[in-house]
Amino acid sequence: MCGIAGLIGEEADAATVERVTSRLNHRGPDDHGVWAGDGAALGHTRLSIIDLSASGHQPMELGPLVLVYNGEIYNYRELRSKLRGPFVSNSDTEVLLHLYREFGDRCVEHLQGMFAFAVWDRSRHRLFAARDHLGIKPFHYAVRGGTLAFASELGALKAAVDTTIDRTAIVDYLTYGYVPAPKTIYAGCHKLPPAHTLVFEDGRLRLERYWSAPLETKIDDMTVAVERLDEMLREIVPSQLVSDVPIGVFLSGGMDSATTTYYAGKVNTFTLGFDDRAKSEADAARSVADHLGTTHHEIIAGSGNLRTAVDTIARCFGEPFGDNAAWSSYLVSQLAREHVTVALSGEGGDELFGGYDRYWKLQRGGSSPLDAALGRFIRPTSRWGRSIYRRTATGVAAAAARGGGLVGPALDALLDPALLDPDYDRLWSYRQYWRDDLPATLRLRWLELNTALPDGLLTKVDRTSMAHSLEVRPPLLDHRLVEFAFSLSPRLLVDAQAGRGKLVLRELMSARLPPGHLDRPKQGFGLPIRRWLAQNRDYVAEASRTLMEAKILRRPVDHRFDRAWLMLVLARWLELNA
Repeated sequence: MCGIAGLIGEEADAATVERVTSRLNHRGPDDHGVWAGDGAALGHTRLSIIDLSASGHQPMELGPLVLVYNGEIYNYRELRSKLRGPFVSNSDTEVLLHLYREFGDRCVEHLQGMFAFAVWDRSRHRLFAARDHLGIKPFHYAVRGGTLAFASELGALKAAVDTTIDRTAIVDYLTYGYVPAPKTIYAGCHKLPPAHTLVFEDGRLRLERYWSAPLETKIDDMTVAVERLDEMLREIVPSQLVSDVPIGVFLSGGMDSATTTYYAGKVNTFTLGFDDRAKSEADAARSVADHLGTTHHEIIAGSGNLRTAVDTIARCFGEPFGDNAAWSSYLVSQLAREHVTVALSGEGGDELFGGYDRYWKLQRGGSSPLDAALGRFIRPTSRWGRSIYRRTATGVAAAAARGGGLVGPALDALLDPALLDPDYDRLWSYRQYWRDDLPATLRLRWLELNTALPDGLLTKVDRTSMAHSLEVRPPLLDHRLVEFAFSLSPRLLVDAQAGRGKLVLRELMSARLPPGHLDRPKQGFGLPIRRWLAQNRDYVAEASRTLMEAKILRRPVDHRFDRAWLMLVLARWLELNA
């Protein structure tokens, strides 16, 4: 895993790229390099995973081509056997470079893995870049005065371009809990969306989508689905264990991480617990570890970390990021890095196999005339008010109400009038992937596969793990497994009446995990956030004052507000980036 950066255009210079690259050292502490020439400058920081020798150094050259690459190509050995070479290393980086030489822009069609890379062709004065199918690895860019700048992280990109905060992106952050792609918190700075390529040539920018999950049901038989899923996991998970450094698995008390651990074998496992046992999954994770015979490690997080947690997350992401589980991910990554350099995780299982309760609650509905009547009298920022809105909202607004941000009426009640633009469509990101023609469960899974998964969940894991120079691989998000999951009949995934999801995964794993493990309520590495907020009332009040002074909030929030974490992170981020 690595950090990449570059400048393309008349203003490209090695000194600027060196500054950008230096801000990515945490992503690659083992080596760094800068190449410059012919109207381009590229930078790279390396976390050595495969072929630890100097022959894996980047930027890497092959004839007129210069490559910087962040990620892992799991089928690189198979690809290498079909390419003409010659090869001077055993790295997947060199395979990717030869693959591009042979197939050009269509090289992405051959890749199985997670990646963000850029290839500068000196002979054509043309840059080609790509981001992996699901958006596991990041790619940020901006065009200023005919020059393209790019970097793995937004905070690094700032070293190459002047930035101003986009006030509409603050509204986006409060709506979604993150700033959705292709936007960032800064005007004119963008995220390359998942499954997209970028070409910059003659001062012109072109983006194209190269892959999309299918939306056609092909499998309606549970036995067939279970057998096929087992076959795929037996191939995919071991393929992602390829490494020349120690490797482990993040193990929560949930089904996805337990499944990943089962197929990974007797590896090191890592979990995070809390001193609040009602919020801790340490016991369940330990039970799975004992059952599967792993070498288990755990850390218990105390209750006095709220200010440290908020400050760390505000610094870690380059822009406001509102998922409080980011702190959990940061801590478990810190623990894992003491023992391994690579960790597998169970991310994506809920989106693929229907694990969130919203997938069946939206099917069942739940609104009543009483809800509508009460909604007119109950304060929209209260828990009751937001709960009623979730039940009464319809269409894309209902999906948004069950996300990680603020629901419509609550946002209207809290936002300063300066941010209340009636012409601004707050649900623009959801709306572009909303499909009324799809069945309810498929519709919501498709929506979240393209929004909350890359911009929320995968961003969280990438930034918090790379802050510790730890590579995290999510095998459940192999794009072939995604295609399989989206070909399954909804009845193989969700039983709305029983309130159960992941039916095919339950069928596969029920006899392989400790008795009763699959019946546990879903939790993950969640924080005891309500207790933490109650213990830090003054801190919440301070953040409210900061946001009111910044003309973001019109009224304060207190510790009882269940989206107070969003406000804490935003206030601290503004203090750090004013």
